[in-house]
Amino acid sequence: MISRSETAPLLACATVPVLDAQHLSKAFGERALLTDASLTIVSGEHVGLVGKNGTGKSTLARMLAGLEPCDTGTIALRRGAEVRYLAQAPSFDPSHTPRAIVLEGLAVWSRAKARYDELGELLARTPTAELVEEHAELAHEIEHHGGWQRDHEVEAMLDHVGIFSRRDDPIGQMSGGERRRVALAQILIARPALAILDEPTNHLDVETIDWLERYLLEEYPGAVLLVTHDRYLLDRVCTRTLELERGTLTSYDGGYETYLEAKATRAAHEERVESNRQNFLRKELEWLARQPKARTTKQKARIDRAEAAKAAIAPVADQRVVLSLEEARSGKTVLELDHLRLDVAGRTLIDDLTLFLPQGERVGIVGKNGTGKTTLLRAIAGELTPSAGRLTVGQNTKLAYFDQERSGLDLDKSIFDNIGDQGRFEMGGQVLDTRSYLERFLFDGYEQRKRVAALSGGERARVALAKVLRAATNLVLLDEPTNDLDVATLGALEEMLLEFSGAALVVTHDRWFLDRIATSILVFEGDGKVVRYPGNYETYRRLKAASASAPPAAAAEPAKKSAPPPKPIKAKGLSYAERLELEKLPDRIEAADGRVRELEEQLSDPELFRADPEQVKRTLAAFDAAKVEAAALLARWEELETRAASG
Repeated sequence: MISRSETAPLLACATVPVLDAQHLSKAFGERALLTDASLTIVSGEHVGLVGKNGTGKSTLARMLAGLEPCDTGTIALRRGAEVRYLAQAPSFDPSHTPRAIVLEGLAVWSRAKARYDELGELLARTPTAELVEEHAELAHEIEHHGGWQRDHEVEAMLDHVGIFSRRDDPIGQMSGGERRRVALAQILIARPALAILDEPTNHLDVETIDWLERYLLEEYPGAVLLVTHDRYLLDRVCTRTLELERGTLTSYDGGYETYLEAKATRAAHEERVESNRQNFLRKELEWLARQPKARTTKQKARIDRAEAAKAAIAPVADQRVVLSLEEARSGKTVLELDHLRLDVAGRTLIDDLTLFLPQGERVGIVGKNGTGKTTLLRAIAGELTPSAGRLTVGQNTKLAYFDQERSGLDLDKSIFDNIGDQGRFEMGGQVLDTRSYLERFLFDGYEQRKRVAALSGGERARVALAKVLRAATNLVLLDEPTNDLDVATLGALEEMLLEFSGAALVVTHDRWFLDRIATSILVFEGDGKVVRYPGNYETYRRLKAASASAPPAAAAEPAKKSAPPPKPIKAKGLSYAERLELEKLPDRIEAADGRVRELEEQLSDPELFRADPEQVKRTLAAFDAAKVEAAALLARWEELETRAASG
């Protein structure tokens, strides 16, 4: 149950509890999600909540928000404290607009401001002591709720979450992702004492996630509980991490990286304790086997210690998702785009995109929502026809497409029936049947009989992965694969892609994921412009920042440097994929420098400027892009070369 403290209002400071939960338990049938869990969140604290899919993170979040009852235990809120919860599927009146919904987050402020203005008019006519006192109290309340101009924040907040252009459209006409962004804006502008955000980065692009990170760190005054798989957000925003595992809630100081280190230390300690217990048992059992039947009291105590050690419960080993791909043989061409243009509903989303995708290339795709990232994958998958240009999928290319809607699943069928009985088949050098294959995705025999409609978002994502990955492939298209997956499954997906020798195109907002797997980044900049950068997401950010701050004349200089020698580098400090990338970079740099020189020659020809102005504009844009690519390739080579030398 939730109770509110009857004590006087407490001053907001770092040591004052906003929420105090004690001895919570929750079970569904025989399955216990929570067992005697306790936690306290203090004012201004940023707490992360992590755990595998299906462990009950969302259930706990809803309990703390007062939206779901607990079986036992108490939840006490500081008097006057407001808690708001960002649901994974928020519900609104379909006729309301985003502007009206976000304004509801300022309901208390709006009432106070309206009454303050009303009293101002009354005081001008008939000033009384009572009106003056109420007027002063309202002024204090307005200041307490954020100041005098908060109505202007609504427009800015809608702009930050990417809804500004649709702020007056009925929300019933919007997608689930857009509704979540509106709900997030409403909570942030309301500034509750505790904001519980359940997967807040789902359906946000990387720019908006960067903004959200800064906003929570620099501007948001209240406490925050983040239920999220976004490891950068956890690491940069949270000062404490809670882990929910097998019904037990454990608190770790620090963000995600510190949590991982502490968890590894704890696991190593448990392993040592268990090893010592096993050694003790072995020795004691040997002793017992040698002793005569008549034993002294001292011997009896030793027997009791041995029995107690036998009865101790060993730590349960973590179950991990096992992901692997059966790789199909590939020809020379996996995928090639030549001056591709894609138009949807009269709007050009991609204009003049040329891309050659070799084996081993893993391209991360980023950009604002609605710029055409999913459209590109759908075109490659054959669901859309290009408006212009050429899209060539290799003759031997076997494509696996994981779409963000998980549309290949039949919600009314069981997990097992969605995969289909394949008989016995070989994968990763092992012979499997469908049941043992699904066990790799942590679905035991009982769970395999569940209807997909009854699964959580993360469990449904694992079923979709199981369906997509069962066939041999050499080209993988993944559209927002990180949505709803827990960090353990994300790690398994990262390892699978790093070991995959085929090609991959991955649309994702997960910056940690991109930093681990991407060999290049394809950036959708809007208005049809798509630019490719070598390296992972962090490399792209550095190059983008350097390009934005450099003067125009200086921007071309890196491209004029001589290319590095083409001799392969023995790079002990690099991964296998990075060593291959380093060996190929000299040729790519030489080609990029050649492209810069070619465009320079075109721009030096006066005849060009007597031709079509649009052609001039395209050539200038291509020249700028070529310079950026040449500089980026050289920077990536220097980065890998430095790491190779230090390794």
